[in-house]
Amino acid sequence: MKKEELGPWGEEKAKNYLLKKGYVFVDKNIRFKRYEVDIVMEKNNLLVIVEVKTRNTAEIGEPWKAVTRGKQGQIIKVADHYVQSNQIDKDVRFDIVSIVHNSYRTNIEHLEGAFTV
Repeated sequence: MKKEELGPWGEEKAKNYLLKKGYVFVDKNIRFKRYEVDIVMEKNNLLVIVEVKTRNTAEIGEPWKAVTRGKQGQIIKVADHYVQSNQIDKDVRFDIVSIVHNSYRTNIEHLEGAFTV
């Protein structure tokens, strides 16, 4: 799989994984300024903002470790704009879905409440 195909593939894989866990799909690829949120889901009256990180190896570290404080701040800005623009009155949780996919395996790790505001 080409590098530019891996991200969209991972987002679709993460969405389907979460749907199987009882989440409800709301939206995807939300943009605000130059930032983006990958997936928006709902579960148990929570709005769940999901960052998906997909790699074809974990040699340099698990993909979720790439969600730095700076990246978290960007995600929070997009989520805040999304909630206000859509007048959503729900608590918000920030999750990360970390995927390692190669010819040997596909490993999915879901970190619920991975970071907070």
